[in-house]
Amino acid sequence: MRSWGKTPHFLVALNCVYFSVAYAEEASSTIEASIASEASIASEVPVASEVPVASEVPVASEVPVASEVPVASEVPVASEVPVAPAENPADARARDALKQKSTDASSEKDLEKVFQSVEKSYSLSKKGQYSMNYDLGYSFYRDKQIDIALEENGSSIQRLRITDDSQHSFTNTFDVSYGLKDNLTMNFSLPLLYKIDSAGGKEAIGLGDVSVGLRWQPIPLKRGLPTTTFYSSLSTATGDSPYEINSAKDLATGKGYYSLSAGLSMSKVTDPIVLFGSAGLSFGNSMGGLNQAQGSRILTSFSPGQTLSTSFGFAYSLNYDVSMSASYQQSISTNARYTFQDNTGSTTFNAATQLSSVLNYTLSLRTSPTRVVNVSVGFGLSEDTPDVNLGLSMPLEFLGLAKE
Repeated sequence: MRSWGKTPHFLVALNCVYFSVAYAEEASSTIEASIASEASIASEVPVASEVPVASEVPVASEVPVASEVPVASEVPVASEVPVAPAENPADARARDALKQKSTDASSEKDLEKVFQSVEKSYSLSKKGQYSMNYDLGYSFYRDKQIDIALEENGSSIQRLRITDDSQHSFTNTFDVSYGLKDNLTMNFSLPLLYKIDSAGGKEAIGLGDVSVGLRWQPIPLKRGLPTTTFYSSLSTATGDSPYEINSAKDLATGKGYYSLSAGLSMSKVTDPIVLFGSAGLSFGNSMGGLNQAQGSRILTSFSPGQTLSTSFGFAYSLNYDVSMSASYQQSISTNARYTFQDNTGSTTFNAATQLSSVLNYTLSLRTSPTRVVNVSVGFGLSEDTPDVNLGLSMPLEFLGLAKE
């Protein structure tokens, strides 16, 4: 027993190793048996061969391909649609020109001709050609006059009377224009007047103030640009002067002094409308040596000063034969001076600024391809202008003087 108890320790370890190896071999064989038995189960599950494969699914050959869809060759192409060839602009203009009658001008030129027959300061005559026009005008002016007289010492009023002053004026004007150059025209105006003062029982007939003028167009007319015309005029004193007649018995047919005016006018044709406007300035010469009785004083001299004139308006073409225009004219006169002589000596008065404004309407009727007759009516808008103006204008072709 004693000898067993002294058995070496390595023997015990050896036995342990042996039993461990034997147990490991037994466990390995058990695992292999389990795996083999489980592998047999996979054979019972349907494999990929039992599942429908791609060969049973319709392939691309069974689907309609692009060859079965109508291709672009079956759609009408551009070559099958008729295409209009591009037209030459020059040919188009020539074709349009052939559509017009040989005796008719373009609508813009017709409108401009009608407009120039109304507003003569915008018109020109070709070189070597002349025209003659006749204008008949009527104006009516009505106002209140205060007739007052004082005692010699000025302490009391001797006479006070308020009367109606109404005047009727008929003016016959012959106007001749001659083309010095294509862009330079000279005109001559000869007025004949007949005036009636119904309130005072006075009347007068005679020559008015003859005038001579020039119209110049320095810039050639271009399509799309406004027409610019410079004008100048010299008005004489051929009519009866209001500062030399007996105002108690006679009526004046002129303004009584020479005047020089110059200005600029512009017009723009935008069919069927013509827009126009002008501005001018005039100067009158002083008149001395007068001896006109006005009450208890004597008028010895007069200076008219300056006058600024403006106008603007438009003309509208209703059709080839009928056109209408409307314009507004205004003038402002300043720096007029009167010198009187009485018992106390010489006295100079500065006249108040005078404003004259008129609104005009004109109807133009084409009676032939070269003749336009104008009928106008105007209304005074200020105290210093006639209440009503009527006018009739026509070319004098029957004399053979109109050659445009």
